[in-house]
Amino acid sequence: MSNYRRFKIQGGCYFFTVNLNDRKQSLLIDHIELLRDAMRFVKAKHPFQIESIVILPEHLHCIWTLPENDADFSLRWRQIKAAFSSKLPKGENRSSSRIKKNERGIWQRRFWEHAIRDERDYENHVDYIYFNPVKHGLVNAVADWPYSSFHQDVKRGIYPSSWGGKYVEKVNVVGE
Repeated sequence: MSNYRRFKIQGGCYFFTVNLNDRKQSLLIDHIELLRDAMRFVKAKHPFQIESIVILPEHLHCIWTLPENDADFSLRWRQIKAAFSSKLPKGENRSSSRIKKNERGIWQRRFWEHAIRDERDYENHVDYIYFNPVKHGLVNAVADWPYSSFHQDVKRGIYPSSWGGKYVEKVNVVGE
């Protein structure tokens, strides 16, 4: 892992998966407004466009496009995590490493990113994002999950409201 390098593209479009440290919690939907406020706060200081997003109890998936001449998605995630965490009461379990570094124990330290390569890659990842609550058994139909930009894409005519229901033939699967 020490040789891992994030692939950064100025003005790039990226798919992300970001997880809570304790995957049994539901902090993200229990405190959805705090998460939204954290994202708005960071977007105001360091702009980015959220192309699609789904927020589940303990993780989220999204696609962002960064401004031209900017590739620093890590800064944005660090600040979103910090802004969200700072509003939650303390008391979560923390490892000795986190205690030593004065870190909260709410988020996993790392996140998964994938640079979107082309239109097909983009469409596959958006489908994956929107279908995720169905995949995890949280709802039977994509339209039933309230914490998703799917509803905006339905209003814009990109997806029919029935997309991703119980009898979807195939949703292209991407890695988590």
